[in-house]
Amino acid sequence: MERMYSGGLVYDRFPAFSRMSWLFHGCFTRKGGHSEGLYKGLNAGVSSGDDTQVVAANRKAILIESGGEELVTLSQVHGNAVHVHTGPGVVPIEADAVVTDRPGAMLTILTADCQAVVLVDPTKRVVANAHAGWRGSVAGVLAATVSVMEERFGCRPADLLAGIGPSLGPCCAEFTHYKHELPKAFHTHRVGFNHFDFWAISRDQLCHAGLKASHIAAAQLCTRCDAEHYFSYRRNHTTGRLATVIGITSLAPQ
Repeated sequence: MERMYSGGLVYDRFPAFSRMSWLFHGCFTRKGGHSEGLYKGLNAGVSSGDDTQVVAANRKAILIESGGEELVTLSQVHGNAVHVHTGPGVVPIEADAVVTDRPGAMLTILTADCQAVVLVDPTKRVVANAHAGWRGSVAGVLAATVSVMEERFGCRPADLLAGIGPSLGPCCAEFTHYKHELPKAFHTHRVGFNHFDFWAISRDQLCHAGLKASHIAAAQLCTRCDAEHYFSYRRNHTTGRLATVIGITSLAPQ
């Protein structure tokens, strides 16, 4: 990962993505922003309990850094529904992944331990962002996202690049009731007694959906372990939300 410092904000980028001049992407840390107390830093979650005006100011800072025209957010429900963004909307769509080929639309997933998985088709210039918590992983949200990119935009899975953002690592992803919560297919990624490697699970799911293993990168940064840079629900329960953003810049050459 490449760590960027800009205007008081700190965010990480995947090297393979940052070489595309027409693309913005960033896994924003909690550094910077205007929130205080339990939400200190760049809290982008409007339903976290933080002051809504402060969150709006944080989101504005993210949008300015992205160079986009709008932050496209979802009403995330830990499912596998995929929204195709075609223009500005007023009410967030209930879904856990979003795909677009529209310049200026910065697709935004909010997390506090779950994975935000960004996808890019550098040939078709199509981007996607998926919210993959453990429930979304069980529901197959990543495969559903790749399928929509393929069916709606003609993307070839083998052409796609994917990045798995900072999230709960195998060091902290404990599931004491995993036999009832997780399918047997996930049990091969059990680490120790009841911890799971969801970074590896997402890699496998993306490969099964047709991506090349060499096209998949993972930040491998655990949000629960690093309180300085990341919000974590498992660590603090009452906490902010991190923003992971990807989009085609408004000035992207055609």
